[in-house]
Amino acid sequence: MRKCTLLLLSMGLICAAQAQSSFSRNFTYFEAGGNGLFGSFNYERQFSKKPGFGMRAGLGFYHEYDPALTIPIAINYLIPLKNEYQFLEGALGLTPVLTYERPQKNQVDIEIDHVFMPTFGFRKHTRNNYMWRINLGAFIATYDGYTLPYIGFSYGKRF
Repeated sequence: MRKCTLLLLSMGLICAAQAQSSFSRNFTYFEAGGNGLFGSFNYERQFSKKPGFGMRAGLGFYHEYDPALTIPIAINYLIPLKNEYQFLEGALGLTPVLTYERPQKNQVDIEIDHVFMPTFGFRKHTRNNYMWRINLGAFIATYDGYTLPYIGFSYGKRF
């Protein structure tokens, strides 16, 4: 009986240790809204093997008056919740916005503006290595000083 109890206890500890080591450090995802403004494809890397500080960068698009290329870059921090697959997330991002126009046939004017984007949100990892998240934030335009609230939704793969 004692051997059986020790065996079950050992198996439980091994399973718990394996479950805790299931955190993936790399993510690729598509984000609608969010730091890419209209949409972006992003890569994220956590700096350690446990949830904490990480960095993300991507390529996105925006179109208001002229088409624009966006490059969302952010430092984020994941705060684990009770469920090992759920996190609160805070991030500080800066998104360069490259707009271009053609005033003449052989001329292209490129303008680079920057948008500061602090965000806070919820992230869920699934057991089959997918991830989704929802973020709320502020769009703070450094070029003309206006601020707007925004929402972003992301879905992607962990590896």
